[in-house]
Amino acid sequence: MQEFSRRTVSDLRSALPLRLALPALEPFLAENVEKEARKDALVIRRAAEAFASGAPPGPGTARELLVAAREVDREFLARTGAFPVRIDIRYEGIEPLRLQRMALGLDTAYRIFEQWGRRGRVREAFTAEEIERRLFEMLRLYADETQALSLGVRLPRLLAPLRDRIAERLRQAMIHAAKSLSRAAAVAVQKG
Repeated sequence: MQEFSRRTVSDLRSALPLRLALPALEPFLAENVEKEARKDALVIRRAAEAFASGAPPGPGTARELLVAAREVDREFLARTGAFPVRIDIRYEGIEPLRLQRMALGLDTAYRIFEQWGRRGRVREAFTAEEIERRLFEMLRLYADETQALSLGVRLPRLLAPLRDRIAERLRQAMIHAAKSLSRAAAVAVQKG
């Protein structure tokens, strides 16, 4: 998530309105990355527990993780209360995307644990194309989730009229970062 965030912010620096807003938003974005890393850790931990039990994650596992993700969101909102950005999370718009992302993450992590359990390598669990597609899809779903979340974002008065443009530009930067990162990850997995 940190590399994805770094690539996204680097891309955003090229857009004038965002370049002007980034200094005020970067601490908030850093907190957001930490929040998403915590959610990813929940997914990976649950996949590891399923592997340890000898059975793949059940169909309700991703839904259970949605409940845990809401708690991570509540903690995030409490930590970011002093920032100039406010968020009213509208779960009905983001949870269908989050559910898909978590289910794909669970399956991916479980398959990796299975390979490691056989003393195999990640590249034996996925072709380069498949790992690229899976990682891109998870990051694209995250970008879509972020855009859906933007509907509940309240920005400082000077930036408020730009909210939708900022959200769309952020999504574009996230998709660009997702493509480059998923390509790089696929190459690294195949070499390793």
